[in-house]
Amino acid sequence: MKIKRTVLYILVILACFILQTTVFQTLAIGSIVPNLLLIATISFGFMRGKITGIWTGFLCGILKDLFYGNLLGFYALVYLCIGYGAGCCTKIFYDEEIRVPMFLVAVGDLIYGLAVYGFQFLMRGRIEIFFYLRRIIIPEAIYTVLITVVLYKLLFILNKKLTELEMKERDSFWLRK
Repeated sequence: MKIKRTVLYILVILACFILQTTVFQTLAIGSIVPNLLLIATISFGFMRGKITGIWTGFLCGILKDLFYGNLLGFYALVYLCIGYGAGCCTKIFYDEEIRVPMFLVAVGDLIYGLAVYGFQFLMRGRIEIFFYLRRIIIPEAIYTVLITVVLYKLLFILNKKLTELEMKERDSFWLRK
């Protein structure tokens, strides 16, 4: 069952990547697109823990690095850290609650935006942080949080179904013996 869960998570990550780079590009508001990979990373980390958050973040980041990154591993490291942070909250809060993932996505998107600004713009001498905050980071965070309401519910239902299947499979294993 663990293999099924892993394959399904990879398919979800690929679906988020494809949606983010195709469908949501046409739904961009002022060239701002919601970060679906960040939502997936935080959702899986929050629902399943640190290890899942780390691996999901790494896979999302590597995918973004391969297609859009200038430096291989930059996005992987950023997403990995955000996934770990979301995974730290898994035992503290109930995963049915939508407000906590929305808050985590908002904070994660701000961290993501500041990391991208710091390493890709500030290092090149572009010091207009307030312009970048006002025009890119905050609007993207708001758009991503709004999409989180729908996407997190879908991911939560998927996770719940997988957990139920795992429990059923485990119980049937013990009943056969």
